[in-house]
Amino acid sequence: MIAVSAERFDELLDQALADLPAWVIARMDNVVVEAAPWPTRSQQQRARRAGLLLGLYEGVPLSRRGRGYHLAPPDRITLFSMALQYISDDEPDLVRHIQRTVAHEIGHHFGMSEQELHDAGV
Repeated sequence: MIAVSAERFDELLDQALADLPAWVIARMDNVVVEAAPWPTRSQQQRARRAGLLLGLYEGVPLSRRGRGYHLAPPDRITLFSMALQYISDDEPDLVRHIQRTVAHEIGHHFGMSEQELHDAGV
């Protein structure tokens, strides 16, 4: 387990987002990426899985948005900083976990299922 300040975690998250390929950033639409220490009870329930939750996508995936999608609040990708720190041995390991979790949740934003993400190695 590693411990970093909330400010340092935000810096690492910002760097992970900045390091995304340009085509990924260009395709993301109406989505906010943020960090929280732990999931809320309702987030944990929405994830429909037991155990440690590293991140969560909440919203309407790009693949399901139709012409009626407008004036919608932003989708939300939340990374859970304490869970990610808990599974990390050091800061480089934390960076890898953040990058992988960001990629996984963006995959959901693009409309990929858990199985598709697993098959893609994300």
